[in-house]
Amino acid sequence: MASNVNPTVRRRRLGQELRRLREQKGMTAEEVAERLLVSQSKISRLENGRRSISQRDVRDLCGVYEVEDHRVVDSLMQMAKDSRQQGWWHAFGDIPYSVYIGLETDAASLRVYEPQAVPGLLQTRPYAEALISGSAPEWTATDIDKRVNVRLHRQDRIKEGASPLRLWAVIDESALRRVVGDKQLMIAQLEYLVEQSYLPHVTVQVLPFDMGAHPGIGGHYAILEFPDAADASVVYIEGVTSDLYLEKANDVQHYSVMYEHLRAQALNAEQTRQFIGNVIKEYAGGAVR
Repeated sequence: MASNVNPTVRRRRLGQELRRLREQKGMTAEEVAERLLVSQSKISRLENGRRSISQRDVRDLCGVYEVEDHRVVDSLMQMAKDSRQQGWWHAFGDIPYSVYIGLETDAASLRVYEPQAVPGLLQTRPYAEALISGSAPEWTATDIDKRVNVRLHRQDRIKEGASPLRLWAVIDESALRRVVGDKQLMIAQLEYLVEQSYLPHVTVQVLPFDMGAHPGIGGHYAILEFPDAADASVVYIEGVTSDLYLEKANDVQHYSVMYEHLRAQALNAEQTRQFIGNVIKEYAGGAVR
């Protein structure tokens, strides 16, 4: 369940406010860094919410920006304090994509395109175990179990009664055809996928092979939107060793338009259920394309 204080979102909001104060002052990040005897990259990381920020950092920055309203300073100091709290995911140890989890935990909606696998929020435990162990053969059983448990915990966001995550998933046909584990496991996973697609806040669309080239041919990406208008939408692109987060309005708009094209080319929700049902029959009959 989403907590009242999400450290990732607090860092983003605080960073946005600090950037606004700097721009109001007419200063560049380089000028601020010189005043505080720190690197320019530190100022940039503080402003984009990728780095934990201390109350001392906030105090020093407010001094540079000559913020005289003590209520503003106190509010920013409290945000800095909240941003250093731990989210639920910290209980699982070091998770490389913890920034993404923090954003997903607080998001109101998520649009995701998956070319290779069933989206994490719609995976069964056996499928997740087989997928994670297959993608990282060097990991120990403990590492795999930790990742699986984190993935299943993330699914609480689409199970929340009062304010569940609005999930829209476009899935390439290859994700259905790739046998993760064995055919029986795939049957159970695809049946679960159909079951989840009936939830009023979950939409699943399959993009068949015969649709040819499409805007998602470049790979997986997700678009997160938030309930607070002050929080800019984020495009998340997962990498092997590092992830990319795009927040500029033009970037978000570009990926949003791409996603609309994907949705238009994909099968609608009912056609998708029928298509998945046919794939299930093929697995059950032993004939897999």
